[in-house]
Amino acid sequence: MEKTVQLRGLTTISYWADDLKAAKKWYSDVLGVEPYFVRPDVENPAYVEFRIGDYQHELGIIDRKYAPPMPTGPAGQIAYWHVDDIEESLKRLIALGATAYGPITEYGVGFVTASVIDPFGNILGIMYNKHYLEILDKAGK
Repeated sequence: MEKTVQLRGLTTISYWADDLKAAKKWYSDVLGVEPYFVRPDVENPAYVEFRIGDYQHELGIIDRKYAPPMPTGPAGQIAYWHVDDIEESLKRLIALGATAYGPITEYGVGFVTASVIDPFGNILGIMYNKHYLEILDKAGK
């Protein structure tokens, strides 16, 4: 019997926004790229999607009117995106309008996290992770 791998990797991280046009602009500024996918169209977006990072992971921003029932305020799991300089990345996110959420915290040598709340109420985690860099090195990236 062939073994099935249950969790193979991130495919899409989804965030919600009441003002999708503003969220599209903010994340375009943060990421330095425009979304590659917009539905139904640029003038009336309900969903925008960016491909980012070394493995071109997907970050989707969805109009909050399509959100399932959720608690109010920031809640849920935090997805951490690797950054090479956590202090500079945190400063930049705050300068662009995010609010500090989780302070810079070291969890051992090579594992440092922080998080912010984006202007749309989503938690955005950043992390310096030495294992991420080791995987990149093995992949030749």
